[in-house]
Amino acid sequence: MKRIVIMGATSGIGLRVAEIFAKAGWHVGAAGRKEKVLRKLQSDFPNRIRYAQINVDEPDAGTHLRDLISRLGGMDIYFHVAGIGYENEALTTDHDTATAQTNVVGFTRMIDTAYRYFRSHGKRGRIAAITSVAGTNGIGELASYSASKKYQQTYLTALDQLSRMQGLDISFTDIRPGWIRTPLLNPDRIYPMTMSLDHAVVGIVRAIIARKRVCVVDWKWNLLVGAWKLVPNRIWERLPIHVSASATPVEDKIASKIEAKLQKPTAPAAVAVPQPLTAEPERKDVTKAKTASKPATASNAQTVPGTESETEAKPVATSPENPA
Repeated sequence: MKRIVIMGATSGIGLRVAEIFAKAGWHVGAAGRKEKVLRKLQSDFPNRIRYAQINVDEPDAGTHLRDLISRLGGMDIYFHVAGIGYENEALTTDHDTATAQTNVVGFTRMIDTAYRYFRSHGKRGRIAAITSVAGTNGIGELASYSASKKYQQTYLTALDQLSRMQGLDISFTDIRPGWIRTPLLNPDRIYPMTMSLDHAVVGIVRAIIARKRVCVVDWKWNLLVGAWKLVPNRIWERLPIHVSASATPVEDKIASKIEAKLQKPTAPAAVAVPQPLTAEPERKDVTKAKTASKPATASNAQTVPGTESETEAKPVATSPENPA
């Protein structure tokens, strides 16, 4: 039986992905800050869910993750969704440092713990994470957030290279969504090319199952990111990039209806499971990985240029992929 651990499973992307995998028959280790949500999730899927209340900012978060993996009976996939972000044109230092603490320090703490688990058990494993299209280039109104997402993308690339050098069968999936309508998007603001949660999650789940190295969600954002990468820094730095705008009365009414719908929990029977969720993906070439174990011949990992759900306590937090 397949097992997945989801860090940031108490709202938005993380919660919906946990529901999908549980409904598909996987054993799911759900972790996050809201214990009430986690208990409800376990009651909906009593034979599939094990949970732990974990704050990635805490130094002992890695210990709690290892305990959850043990109670789950092991782990095949680690999926990291937890993260925060702020529109911070005023450069409020507390907001920027909080973003760095969760998205850089907390991210590193949990990804390292998952990596060491797979390495110590000598088993095939996968580490997937929600980063963001914001990591493509620095965005002035999201300075700390976009920088932290670039860090995450670079860190996953570095660990992919390291796993090959060490001859390990660990694969990595870097998922880069655009704006997704989740409970923590500011309902008084309009964000460009906003996706519904259900639409975005289908692409996210398929990327995990297909073992994609990098996946931009969705195709419209993929085209936009491709264009961003072609813009020289000297030009990019002069572009007035605004991440949101004030909503008109009509837009505000529509957004309010969406927000009200998001606050209503989805019944387990109503959760749609993308197909094929149970398909066995292609195995990583361990022979090539071992060949790359010598630094002089190590092959470079691919590099290609949303968040959790764990920012419930920070209602002004926003992030392109999940601000949740």
